[in-house]
Order: sequence, then structure tokens, then C-alpha cells
Amino acid sequence: MSKFVVEVLDAYDLMPKDGQGSASPFVEVEFDDQRQRTQTKHKDLNPSWQEKLVFNVNNPRDLANKIIDVNVYNDREGNHGRHKNFLGRVRISGVSVPLSESDCCIQHYPLDKRGLFSHIKGDIALKIYAVHDGTSHQSKPVRATLTGIPQNEYTGHFQESQFQKTPFQEINSNNFDEEIKVEEKKNKKKEHEVRTFHSIGTGTGDPPPAAPPPMFAGMGFTAMKEKAPVVDTRADSAKAAPPSVMHMQMPRQNPDFLLVETSPSVAARLPYRVGDKTSSTYDLVEQMYYLYVNVVKAKDLPVMDISGSLDPYVEVKLGNYKGQTKHLEKNQNPIWHQIFAFSKEGLQSNLLEVIVKDKDFVKDDFVGKVVFDVLELPLLFPPDSPLAPQWYRLTDEKVDKVTGEIMLAVWMGTQADESFPEAWHSDAHNISHSNLNNTRSKVYFSPKLYYLRIHVMEAQDLVPHDKGRLTDPYVKVIVGNQIRPTKILKQTVNPVWDDQLMFVASEPFEDHIIISVEDRIGPGKDEILGRAMIPVRDVPQRLETSKPPDPRWISLLKHSLVEKEGEERKENFSSKILLRLVLEAGYHVLDESTHFSSDLQPSSKHLRKQSIGILELGILSAKNLLPMKIKDGKMTDAYCVAKYGNKWVRTRTLLDTLSTRWNEQYTWEVYDPCTVITIGVFDNSHINGSKDDARDQKIGKVRIRLSTLETNRVYTHYYPLLVLTPSGLKKHGELQLALRFTCTAFVNMVAQYGRPLLPKMHYVYPIPVMHIDWLRHQAMQIVAARLQRSEPPLRREVVEYMLDVDYHMLSLRRSKANFHRIMSLLSGVTAVCKWFNDICFWRNPITTCLVHVLFLILVCYPELILPTIFLYLFVIGIWNYRFRPRHPPHMDAQLSQAENAHPDEVDEEFDSFPTSRPSDIIRMRYDRLRSVAGRVQTVVGDLASQGERAQAILSWRDPRATAIFIIFSLIWAVSIYITPFQVVAVLFGLYWLRHPRFRSKIPSVPVNFFKRLPSKSDMLL
Repeated sequence: MSKFVVEVLDAYDLMPKDGQGSASPFVEVEFDDQRQRTQTKHKDLNPSWQEKLVFNVNNPRDLANKIIDVNVYNDREGNHGRHKNFLGRVRISGVSVPLSESDCCIQHYPLDKRGLFSHIKGDIALKIYAVHDGTSHQSKPVRATLTGIPQNEYTGHFQESQFQKTPFQEINSNNFDEEIKVEEKKNKKKEHEVRTFHSIGTGTGDPPPAAPPPMFAGMGFTAMKEKAPVVDTRADSAKAAPPSVMHMQMPRQNPDFLLVETSPSVAARLPYRVGDKTSSTYDLVEQMYYLYVNVVKAKDLPVMDISGSLDPYVEVKLGNYKGQTKHLEKNQNPIWHQIFAFSKEGLQSNLLEVIVKDKDFVKDDFVGKVVFDVLELPLLFPPDSPLAPQWYRLTDEKVDKVTGEIMLAVWMGTQADESFPEAWHSDAHNISHSNLNNTRSKVYFSPKLYYLRIHVMEAQDLVPHDKGRLTDPYVKVIVGNQIRPTKILKQTVNPVWDDQLMFVASEPFEDHIIISVEDRIGPGKDEILGRAMIPVRDVPQRLETSKPPDPRWISLLKHSLVEKEGEERKENFSSKILLRLVLEAGYHVLDESTHFSSDLQPSSKHLRKQSIGILELGILSAKNLLPMKIKDGKMTDAYCVAKYGNKWVRTRTLLDTLSTRWNEQYTWEVYDPCTVITIGVFDNSHINGSKDDARDQKIGKVRIRLSTLETNRVYTHYYPLLVLTPSGLKKHGELQLALRFTCTAFVNMVAQYGRPLLPKMHYVYPIPVMHIDWLRHQAMQIVAARLQRSEPPLRREVVEYMLDVDYHMLSLRRSKANFHRIMSLLSGVTAVCKWFNDICFWRNPITTCLVHVLFLILVCYPELILPTIFLYLFVIGIWNYRFRPRHPPHMDAQLSQAENAHPDEVDEEFDSFPTSRPSDIIRMRYDRLRSVAGRVQTVVGDLASQGERAQAILSWRDPRATAIFIIFSLIWAVSIYITPFQVVAVLFGLYWLRHPRFRSKIPSVPVNFFKRLPSKSDMLL
């Protein structure tokens, strides 16, 4: 007897049916007089069941003629489906059932109506496949009983008293995914019993799944299926246990969202051989060979038209691949300078033809051609110089006649060739010349940013338009698209504001500073009293903590005089304003969040330190990408963008494929190990036929903190590409990367852990917290606008996604994630308190005796207290070295609370700001709530980061920081041991109570060291 399995995964956007805007859905599947159902998901319009329902197939040949009915119902009163509302159905033909699990995939079916007046919406995800006898444990369910959960032999009822005593039984996680098997009973009476799988109860009270066929109704099975859960091999099946239970199995993350270590054939991971020398400079990617054809120019071409003209172009043909240059009108000596690249893997011929043709209206005329044998072409490797082009004679294919000459260079090379980025590739043969540039790999640099500080001090002799009233003046300063006002002063003509305004300026300084003094006449009504324009390039710079430039008086001109450029008109009398303007070159302008910033250097090049290492990134490939252009009948045109520091790189676009192979390698200089590199994957929407306002779709991104990488080690992994969408968390594919961080100045790198994270100016003259987010947003806008003006442009949506432009906005999901991070830290404190409580209550007499002995020793010999502590920290660090992370960090869906985010929370996260609510009152309250809650969220996240940094000291997440700490712990243990304790206590007390004159605004070395430790903030989505 054969069987087939219906995996009921999840559903989205179901119709609310309970009168309270929600529903309690369950799924009922019927096939060939067999009916089974899932458990009920209470109050959930986007339920996730993840259950397998197994059905018998008496005659596999009749499966194609059968219909599988999948019905979704709302459980009205929690009475296990006796009273139910219809939510939708799907009817699936047996013809579409795959013959094995490996051949099937997840299918999303829209729910259909049952009648004309049904109100149905949403879809359901199913996975249906056939199995043979003995091929899987689902096809032969057997009776199983878990330890600690007694079960009645005949009725299947759980014993309530025993279940309450053991609400959650700890099991061995190594055997969690194995089959639970028992011997079948030979008694005929027991053969008719229901034999099913059982798992640990969730403790939520939800009715479990696994309804049997209807023939077992009336035998007490209904009660059993409500009590006995079904075995579910999902990693998160134990996550809903009662919170009062201390020893329970922690939920495991979805394996699809985890890293997968790979072993690609890159030279950096292979043993040294002589052949590897050719790839030593490009050793983090797989070698990809290309046939390059450099078409330079031609001369002495014959006239082909009756009019005596020639419109030549070159056609490069290799098997089925054909590339063309632009045609040049009326030119017998054309110059093209175009390079073609044909992938060696796709070569279908050993002959390369370079044909010169004349462009014509009806049929292009043949001029001449040159033929090359691919097997005889030279092979070039970097750092070889480019191959020098040569003149070749063009011959007619019919007669042996020379029809001109063409200058060519033909060779075999790799993707490391300098001609690779600018070449026309064979996989982009259907791209027009105008759009070809949008598919090429490029390197971009962000503009150099400065903070512009404008100190508005005072003004004198303001003249109002109405002579009979005093002015209510304020100053509005405009720099580019940035506008900042000062406070409004009442009833004065000589106001003193003393306000400092901060702006972001970028090189080259093309903007002007517009100073406008205005008079507030009434609500929404202002009059300009005077204006002044100052070029940004005329503003002096200040390095570090030097004295700022002196303020200067600036004459305010009437508005009409300012608008008339080029006219030299002077007034006998004018108002004046006192300003101090300075370009702050000692700050680092933040265009990223400080939690995962990739650059911490000051704006001035003179203040920057030397590099401490090199970061090499190999962008290898991507697989299992989702089709992003399925509506247009295409797959995905994927390209990758990486950002570290002010350097952005973009790979070439691979067209119409779900499995890409870029194999491009890039290098950055590293100035600080406590920085983060960001890699994003996007779908190119600007190929042939696309609109100018089309937006490149995001496929996913990865953030990797450099301090968590070991030096000189090559990391090769598949990273999941996760994107949070309004419908929930989606995995759009996997990205394979190769990373290597090489240290070139070990002493400087170690010393970097004791230095301030940001330049000195951030601590001596700190920027107010309320201004930082606004300035960061302005810096993002400047960077996005500048990169969008490049060719090809790095579009605004790409830059904003890479820089997390909306990271500061309120998100209940992120707030929950930060709360869980805090609770994770407090769980350690709770464990220590519980351990101490156990010591006090003699739960373990041996441990209590040892603690008493240790306490007496430390009391008698107080000089051993600190050495013991530092030695204990050293031992813990050495002990934890075995459990250090072996893989770089990645986007953690479980930590981000993205797997089980409520649809309302996700909808609020994707809501615009201001909100799109119809009522003005709701909008005001809603925006105020989000603004306040966003600040609370940031505070909670910062608290969690501090605690996680404390955990990272001895966890080897940052191997250098942990090594530095445990070495210093050992040194301090020895030093304090040989130094009298009283001396140490006196020195520490004097240092702690030192006079403010001896204190510095710069943080101390321990504080700097602690701030450089990694937290999990860079792992949040």
C-alpha cells in the first residue's frame, strides 16, 4: 500500500470570522473517504501549523483521478471543530502529486470560495508528495510513548495528574530528530488501536494535530487527539513550554536561516602548488576563464554602398554567441575600442570569427573577417600587462581578397583581468549598448563629509516693516536641502540667540549658506528682515580641539538685493548679525548607525591613523534565489553591493538566473577592527525595457563584524538572505562569501582596543543626542544623492537599504528583540542568585562546604582575593576557548524576533511616518507614541549591548580582545600577588577619589576596551 503526505505549513491574511477581527483557524484535509485535521491556532490570521498528514492510497494508479480537498475552518468556540466557519478551500488534482519528497516544493494556493456569497481571502502553503512503504517514518506511523508522559493503553488519554507533575520533560537534543519506534503488538485487538507519533506537550492548551480517519470516531480517539500531541521534528516544537519550568529544551532556530560552511575550490584554501601562483592575487574566488576580444579599430575598408559610403560595425561570433559593436556612419577608418568576453564554460566552438559588416536597411553587407583558433590563443594572468593589439588583414569569404585591416587583441584570461569590468559579456547578449553600462561592475567612493557648525550669537538694529511694533525675530539657516531655525525671541530689535546649529557639508563645497533673519508676525506668517549668503568654501576649518575662529559681523541685505546677483548695490544703513562659522574636520560624520559602523575615522586626512590590516572579500555565488520578475516571464537579474568605509563595490549583473556565479574579489584597508562590512544583493530593474523610475528590489543583506574574525583565516559560508516583508520573514536565497582579515600592524591593532571609539572631538565637544539622528539622516541623503549621480548610478533605494535609513524608527519587533536580549542577560544574574541560594540552603553539601572553606581562606588571607578573581577569569577564558564561535556572525532571525512576528507588528513597522491613519487625532497620538517608543527602544538596545559586551569578554567572540583580557588578567594576578594588598587598596582609592583637575574628558583605557567589544546589535535585522 502506498501513501502520500500533505504538509500543511502556514496560511496568510485569512478572513476574520470571530466578530473580534480575528479567527482561530484549522485545516481539514479529505481524500478518498479519509479525513484528517490540524490543530487549531487561536486568534491568528497568519497561522503556522507545520504538520504532516499521511493518507493511504489503495491503488496508486487511481491517484491521478482523485481530488484532494483542503478546507480551512474557523473554530468558533474552541470545541475542536464541532462548530466551525468556512475560511476557504483548495481542490488539488492527484495528477500534480510528485512521486518523492525531493521532487516536491512548497506551493502557495489562493483560497477559493465555496459559494457565490462567500467572503474569502488569503492563501495557504502546502507541500504534497507521495511516499512508498518503508521510505519514511511518516508513511508508517507507530505507537510511541515518551518518558514522563503516561498514556492510557486503550483510550489514549493522558493522566492529568502525571502531566501536571511533568509539564515539560527534558530530552536529549541529539536524538530529537530520530524516529521514535516501538515494537508492534501481535494481539489482534491492539492492531486496531491508533498508532501515532507523540511529542512533548507545548503547554499552551492548544488542541494537538493528527486526526485519524473517520472510522476511529466513537472509540475514544477524539479525546486522545486533544490530549496527545503529535511528534513534530521542527526545531521550535519545544518553545511554548510553561515559563515556570526551569529545565527545558531551548528552541532551535530554523535551519534554513543558519550559516552553511562551504569548501569552494579557491586557491586560499587549497594546499600550495606551483599552479596556484597564477591565482595568488585573486585567491578568494574560483578561477573563471574568459576569451577576451579587444576590437580597437580598422582602416582602409572598402566602399560597399552605391552612394560611396560605409557604415561599418564588427560582429564577434563564437558558436551560438554573437556580440556586436556600434555601427559608425560613413567611416572607412572606424575606431571602436570595445572589449568582448566569452565564458570558457559556454564555449561551443573552437573557431572565433571577427566579421566586419556594413550596416544597411535591408541586409547588412559582408566586408571581411578574421578567424582564430581558440586552442592557440595565449593565456594571460595578472599582473601581466595587457596584450598589445595587432593589425590583421580582412579577407573575403568567397575570394581570396584583402578588404582592409583591423586591429585586434585576442587572448584567454580570468576574471582578474583588467579588461573584465568593461567588457561586453556573452551572458548579456540581449542587452542594448545604452543599458550595458548598468550591468557592469564598478567601484564607488562616498563624498568626504564634514560637520558645519554655525553659532548664531546676536543681531543688531533690526528694522521691522511695520515701524510701530517691535519684532519677534528668529534666524533660519539653509545649507543645501537642510533647514534649521533658532528659537524665537519676543519684542526686541537687538536679539541675542546664542544658538549653535549643526549641518552636514560635503566636498567639493559647492553649496551656499543662506542666513535669513525673519520676523514672526503671526501663526504661519513671517516677514524677512534681512538675508546673507556665504559660500561654504570660505568657511575656515578646525582640526581637533584647537581654538575656533573668531566670530564676525555680517551685514544683512534686503531680500530683493540678495536675489539680484552681480549687482553691486550698497545701502547707507543695514542690520548686522554676529556669527561664528566653522567646518569641523576633527569629527567623524556618521552616515551609519554607530552599532554597525564601517568607518570611524575623522574627516581630516591629517588626523587619520595608519591602517592596521587588509580586508579581502570574495563574492562567489548565490543560489536558490527567488524569481523577482516572474510577472514579466523572467527570473532574477541579481547583482551584489558591498560597503566598508567610504568604498562601495558593485558586481556585474547576471541576467535571468536563480543561481549566480560572480567570483569577484575586492580589498579594503582596515583602520579599526571594531567595524562592520555590509553586503547586499539586489535585483536590477534597469535592463532593456525598464522605466527610469523603476526601483531595484532588495533580495537580502549580510553584516559581518571584523573583530569577530580570526586573522589570516579564510571564512567561506553560505549566508541566508533574509528580508522582512509586510507578509512576514522571507528567505530570498543564499549568498556564498569568502572573507579574510589580514593584520599588517599587530601592535597598533592591539593598541586600538584601548583608544576611544570615535575621534577626540566627540568627547571634548560632544554633539547633543537629539541632533545625532537628524545629522545622520542628512548625511545619508547626501551620500545617496551623490552616488545616484554616478555612471552607472548606485540608486537611492540601494544606498538607503545598505545604510539602514529607517533603523531609528519604532518597531515593536525590534523592541521585543531588545527586551529578550535584556532578559537573556538577567537570566545569568538569576542563575547566580539561584546558585547562591542553593549554597545557603545546603542543596549540595559538598559545594557548600567548599564555599565555606574558600570564604575562610579569603578572610584570613585577603591578599588572595584579587589574584583569585583574575585567575578565575583567566581560567574561564581558557575554558571557553573550546566553545568559541567558529563561524562569523550573520542576520539572526530568532534574535531579531522576525520568525514569529505578529502581522500587526510587521504592518506597523512598514507603516509610513507620519502614519497614514485617516483621523488627525489618531495620527497625532500615533506619531507621538512611535517617537517616544523609538527612544525607549534605543535605550533598551544600548543596555542590551553593554551587557552583551560584558559577556563577550571571555567568550572568544572577539578573539583578540579575549586574548588581551586573559593575558592582562594573568599579569594582574601575578602583579597583585607580589604587591601588598594594602598598597593596592590605597592606590585604587586615591585614583578613584582623585581631584577633577586630574581627570580627563577622554574615556579611560578600560572603558575604551569595553566599548570595543562586540555586541549582537549588528546581528539584528
